[in-house]
Amino acid sequence: MPLDWTPGRVNSLGFAKAPAETRVVVAMSGGVDSSVVAAQLAEEGYDVVGVTLQLYDHGAALAKKGACCAGRDIHDARRVAEEMGFPHYVLDYENVFKDAVIDEFADSYLAGATPVPCIRCNERVKFKDLLETAKDLDADCMATGHYIQRKDGPHGPELHSAADANRDQSYFLFSTTPEQLSYLRFPLGHLASKAETRALAAKYGLSVADKPDSQDICFVPNGDYASVIEKLRPGAGEPGDIVDMDGKILAQHKGVLHYTIGQRRGLGIGGLATPLYVVKLDVDAKQVIVGPKEALATRKIPVREINWLGDAPFDSQDEWHVGVKVRSTRPPAPAIIRPISATEAEVELLTPEEGVSPGQACVFYDEGSSRIFGGGWIWRGY
Repeated sequence: MPLDWTPGRVNSLGFAKAPAETRVVVAMSGGVDSSVVAAQLAEEGYDVVGVTLQLYDHGAALAKKGACCAGRDIHDARRVAEEMGFPHYVLDYENVFKDAVIDEFADSYLAGATPVPCIRCNERVKFKDLLETAKDLDADCMATGHYIQRKDGPHGPELHSAADANRDQSYFLFSTTPEQLSYLRFPLGHLASKAETRALAAKYGLSVADKPDSQDICFVPNGDYASVIEKLRPGAGEPGDIVDMDGKILAQHKGVLHYTIGQRRGLGIGGLATPLYVVKLDVDAKQVIVGPKEALATRKIPVREINWLGDAPFDSQDEWHVGVKVRSTRPPAPAIIRPISATEAEVELLTPEEGVSPGQACVFYDEGSSRIFGGGWIWRGY
């Protein structure tokens, strides 16, 4: 049932008007999270419009489980809209997605980096073009099913980690700008667990209540990055040498793109007393450089394309003492950020991290709260 609302009161999305007079575009992937957001807002009486992006050729992905924005997911999103009685649109973003996300993914891998395309998708597609589409539809805001929190602070909206640390998606949303944050809403960020989301889906009688969570990157079937890159960039898998840190040839490889920093298995090097790990990728020389685990330890990290969400300008201080994540699965670690410009910095980790790789994100966290100060991209290793 729609919520009771009295004139002058701010509604649950932060607007001083009735829910029925508040239009919200919900980005619907077809999964349980965004479906619950749409259903909950519709039940509260908001003017909900569901939008699903077709991001790649879903014909080949219809049978692929664990991918968002494929054919069956479009069907699931449409079905939820029908069940809850609000309009739903499918927008063809295949060309935009290929240009803005897939091509860079392939090129980054070929350059020896380990890209995170989900961040670029949020940055360049969902929170850019889709957000502009929401404005074109005269929506007051856009809501998503991401597990992250938006809180009003003394200087404007702030980005905060989700209440459930196991579901927190802040690493993938660090590039959200202040302007985007003012327009976005994340209704699930305060929930204590995914179980609460599924309970809400069951409460609303949604057909996706028991649908499995998406896994891997949506356009990479079965996690096989190499086959996707070889299709996009024929001849990319050129062979070369696996060498130690002194340049001694230990074995051959079938293409640098098959390896990532920190990799141990699948090197084809046996009979050694000390395990070897990939410590560097030299694309120009077509070399995979391996070494002992301690060679992976990194203390200083160069970061660029920084999106700063702090209250004062990023380069207004010589140092920022924060927590940083260099991998989505690790908790923030104490660090010092030293700005070089408004968008570049050197990050010094107080405790060295292993397997820091160019192409990954470095996300900044307030050590004393759940607030996220933005982040940037790791662009080369020391």
